[in-house]
Formats: sequence, C-alpha cells, structure tokens
Amino acid sequence: MRKIQHTKLVTFIAFFIFFNTVAQKNTVFKDIQFHESFLEVQKKVQAISANSRIQQINTPSFPLSKYEEIHLIASKVQLNNEVIAKVVFTFSDDKLSYIQAQGNVQKAFISQRKTTPRTYLDYTVFESELLFINAQKDLAWQLTPESVHPNLFTWNNPYLTTQQEVVYNSSVAIPSFIKMGDDMNNLLPLLKANSSFINVQKLKGTKTQINCFGIAYAGFPRKFEARFEKNKLQMVWILTAKGEENRLRKKLINTYGKALFINDKWEVFNNWTVMLRKDKPEVLLITKEFGQKYKQQYLK
Repeated sequence: MRKIQHTKLVTFIAFFIFFNTVAQKNTVFKDIQFHESFLEVQKKVQAISANSRIQQINTPSFPLSKYEEIHLIASKVQLNNEVIAKVVFTFSDDKLSYIQAQGNVQKAFISQRKTTPRTYLDYTVFESELLFINAQKDLAWQLTPESVHPNLFTWNNPYLTTQQEVVYNSSVAIPSFIKMGDDMNNLLPLLKANSSFINVQKLKGTKTQINCFGIAYAGFPRKFEARFEKNKLQMVWILTAKGEENRLRKKLINTYGKALFINDKWEVFNNWTVMLRKDKPEVLLITKEFGQKYKQQYLK
C-alpha cells in the first residue's frame, strides 16, 4: 500500500524524536528520574520543596496516560542555589512523564547549563536534556521523547494555578473552522482565532503548512498541522500520543461509527476523510477527493 506522505518540520527537535534511541531518564532535579513512580518522586520532592499538593484526575486526558493521570504540584522548589516558585510533576500510569516549572526559571535553569542552546519559536532549547524555556513567560518544561511529538512544551499545565479539574473540548468531530478545500486567505484568520498561536511554514513547491498550537480536540489542546496545496487546504495532521490511542478510537467510533478500513497503520472513518494513524500517533483529516483516491488505492 502506498504511504500517505507527511513532510514534517525538519528541525533538530524532529531529528531527536525520530532518531534518538536513548530514553530520556535524568531530570534537572537531583535524584529525580523520568519513569519513576509517584511515591518515589513525591518523597524526593518533599525534601526539596516548601509544600506540595496532589491533583488526581478522574477521567485522564493527558496524552501519555492510558489509565491514570496525577499531578504533583510543589511550591518553592530548591534547585542548586535557586528557588523555583512552582513545579508540576505529571505522572502517566504511575510513571513520571512531564515536568513544568514557573517562576525564576531563567536563573534556575539557563545559568546552570553547560551546553549551548538552540532557539525554536519562542523557546530556548537544550536538546540533549529536552529542556524548553520561555524566558518571556518565565516558564520551563522538561520532557520525555514521547511527550515531544505532541508538542507538550506548548501546553501550559493548568494545575500550576488551579485546584479544579480542567475539562477540554472532548469532541473528535472536524472543528467547524476547519473547512477542507477552502482558500488559505479565508482560513488563516479562523485558524489564528482558534489557536493559542500559529506559525506559517513554507514547504517545497506550492505547499504551505500552518502550524496551529493549542486547539482543543479529543479532550486536550493539540498541535494542528494544516497543509495547503496551491493555497487550498488539503489535509490536517492532529498530533496525539500512543497512550491515548484507545480513547481516540472509542471517540471516533462514537462519532462516526465503526471503522471503514483497518490495517496495522490506519483506521479510516467518515467516508475516508478522518483517519487514525497508529504507527505514528496522529489523526489525519483530508478532503473528500483525497479520501476517495486513497480508498481506491487501499481497496485494490
């Protein structure tokens, strides 16, 4: 079967995700490692913070979580000779998978690094540690390779500031502002209005990709990669994570009915215009015309 072509933003981040074979374990906090259990990390956090609280989510929506999502929020966290105002440690199925810090991050993180960072959008990035810093917002993220793909460095964990469970739009229906086949000039203001921020990327030939960050879909804010050919919207990649694949499948079935086609890489819905990708966790939206071409190719 012919592959659907998916040209990614070719950056050092993408390279690291797809070609690095060493799992990220060490965090910037002494003795705390990714994939450690909640109880292991909680004990270590208590030793370096003034106080902490637990936010357990009844219905997991964090992309890396299959069954359980817990956030450990610590205040006045000691890191070397600096104090960070707040740090949230996120656990997926009892494994530490994501860290976000707020307050005094520039002194606490940048001044301690010995390597030269790179710049990506508004982020200073120490790629070997998967450490992302937004100095203007005084925020920092440290990720695992699994959490880089869904661009979780652009997610601002709400439990840094609230003790109420946050519920995002859970629908997997095609958002009303995504008008497949429409002109880019018409769609650009709609994409911008429904995103936290966007980035326009020129590709080869007549292709343009608008990267839209923070669009709520299937229970979490996502990165949407809207691909235009000759200024017409042809496809949209919605970046997800492997841990939520079963949740996405159930939502898609509830919305569109049983899959029309299934193989080891794809599950197809909605008259071949919505596809769940499994070899690389994403949802793909395509035009009806493209959908029929793929249907004819796949069902031969």
